[in-house]
Amino acid sequence: MGVWWIYMLRDETLSLYTGISTDVERRLQEHRHKGCCGAKYTRAKKRLDLVYCCELGSRSLASRAEYRLKKLPKGQKEAIVAGGYDRTTLLAFLGLALETSNA
Repeated sequence: MGVWWIYMLRDETLSLYTGISTDVERRLQEHRHKGCCGAKYTRAKKRLDLVYCCELGSRSLASRAEYRLKKLPKGQKEAIVAGGYDRTTLLAFLGLALETSNA
């Protein structure tokens, strides 16, 4: 399996949506085309812009990061977007250990 990424999308109301994928561009297109593959939340959105993405490696780590990121207040999510956090910074911010494997 490929390398997993975490990403955030901003909609026309300035809300942020967080997800994970092995192919962020493909996933963004699925969200934008409102078909069966897009998330239910993004189907009703008129505009979706990719505002953040970060390579995390394994699916396990990406899932844990997504879970923690979704629980953050919007202000902290905006800080991540504005700061363009790299992998190490993001994981430290979320309180997750950096995996030592090359998954």
